[in-house]
Amino acid sequence: MSRLNIVVGITGGIAAYKAVGVVRALVLAGHDVHVVPTEGALRFVGRPTLEAISRNPVHADLYEGVAEVRHVAIGQAADLIVIAPATANTIAKLAAGLADDLLGNTVLASEAPIVIAPAMHTEMWRNPATVANVATLRERGVTIIGPAVGQLTGTDSGPGRMEEPDAIVAAALARVDASAPGTRTDLAGRRVVVTAGGTREPLDPVRFLGNRSSGKQGVAIAEAARARGAQVTLIAANLEVAAPGGCDIRSVSTTLELQAAVTDAARGADVVVMAAAVADYRPAEVSESKIKKQPGDDGLTLELVRNPDVLAGLGHAPHEGTLLVGFAAETEADDDRLIALGAAKLEAKGADLLVVNRVGWAEGFARDDNRVVILGNEGVLARADGSKMSVAHEILDLVAPRLHDRAAGSGEEPARPGPTG
Repeated sequence: MSRLNIVVGITGGIAAYKAVGVVRALVLAGHDVHVVPTEGALRFVGRPTLEAISRNPVHADLYEGVAEVRHVAIGQAADLIVIAPATANTIAKLAAGLADDLLGNTVLASEAPIVIAPAMHTEMWRNPATVANVATLRERGVTIIGPAVGQLTGTDSGPGRMEEPDAIVAAALARVDASAPGTRTDLAGRRVVVTAGGTREPLDPVRFLGNRSSGKQGVAIAEAARARGAQVTLIAANLEVAAPGGCDIRSVSTTLELQAAVTDAARGADVVVMAAAVADYRPAEVSESKIKKQPGDDGLTLELVRNPDVLAGLGHAPHEGTLLVGFAAETEADDDRLIALGAAKLEAKGADLLVVNRVGWAEGFARDDNRVVILGNEGVLARADGSKMSVAHEILDLVAPRLHDRAAGSGEEPARPGPTG
């Protein structure tokens, strides 16, 4: 990649200290980095630090450099703009097109790709105003990285933690590197269906049986497929992360709802990726009112009935024109036995590929990274270990050539592959 002129905007959140890592990584990659902090950001990270790391003067005042028209010149010269962290306030101002500081003017004066890494408390991230603002920015082509799920300020924990600098830098450079995974077009013209999240089976109006899936891996697959040119339908089951822009989002809650949605969406699809964690059982009866403790009760007995196996239902139905990718979450610690379990599931489910990932109390679910083994009928095809976005691209790297081979074998016109990176 050639040397880029990159603007790093830093806003006034506690995660501003992590922006130093973003600046440093971009400089070490050989790029010319100009930091534009807000006044709030300078309360968390000092100007001397940012100048030392970026190796450039740092400007924050809108009314400095008037003679050189600095308030627009920085944005006009930029090849890429990265804002990390992006607070709820900054996201709102970007969505509204406000420019009351140097960073806002820089963004409005630039035609460069924009990548933002949100960071805020969970309630702020889930607030309808923030959700709407993020959706607006996505529609305008802004790339949103994160936020991650994890420890926040104080004792709070949940979605809202800024992604790690390495993930932000990788995603940002992918926006401007024609050979990067984020700019491939090898799924152009393909219809891809992805399930994400975890199903919930109600016990009564206030309780449910569920699982710990946040939907991060499924959302990453949907985002990666869309970035590679696919038309994506996302079957979203109780996501704990923002749904990606540019996708047809179909929200579901229970396993039966997911089954109906994915069966409908799979008709005519080129690929179905079953990444959602689906409940195997549901209560035999659902109470119409809250189940209350009764005097003298020592416990509660629930009768559960088996849910349909959604993946097997798709796999054993005719699907010659559809590549079916299943997921299997296992707690097996031994690698050989883990692969054996996956191979047995691949055959039993009738899937074309199976992604096996080890899960546990602190592994797999609701994390930013993942480690998987991808199986096909011929055995282990690949192992992927890294961010969930990088794992998503590893999976699609196996999907894309299989679609091309199927199209060539059937005599149909295959989709034209783009750069493979």
